[in-house]
Amino acid sequence: MRRPTKQSFAIRKATHEDCTAVLECLLAAFAPYRKSDTPEAFSDTVVTPDAFRRRLSEMSVYVATSSSGEVVGTIAYKILQGGKGYLRGMAALPRWHGTGLSVSLLESVEDELRKAGCKTITLDTTEPLTRTSEVRRLARRSPEAGDEEDARWCESQ
Repeated sequence: MRRPTKQSFAIRKATHEDCTAVLECLLAAFAPYRKSDTPEAFSDTVVTPDAFRRRLSEMSVYVATSSSGEVVGTIAYKILQGGKGYLRGMAALPRWHGTGLSVSLLESVEDELRKAGCKTITLDTTEPLTRTSEVRRLARRSPEAGDEEDARWCESQ
């Protein structure tokens, strides 16, 4: 199967109609980590339809769609007090890895959080996922203190 080309996707806010596709995306992205994660942590990451609907009402959820309209990636964020942003549920279908999709999702959310005045963005993760290249890349996004233009990325467990 050919890998999709870079930038052959669009990013938009998720709707209730995206529920099934987002859940399928989360499952496909996190399935390789299922055995190395606790059942509770996995079910917190690969959410139920009810949890997705709650997430839509409590957070901003975005999806990346292919040129055919298929949901191929997702990310959610919430603006917290004190100039903090919180990320959840970032995923991309495996065949979309390496296309720039994850970076585009992160940059879109980072821009929104920066516009909202956030200076710090956090991402909770579990031990199996701390070894993934995307989480390691996020941890490296921390600019030096005093750089007001860039969000500071913090990784917590």
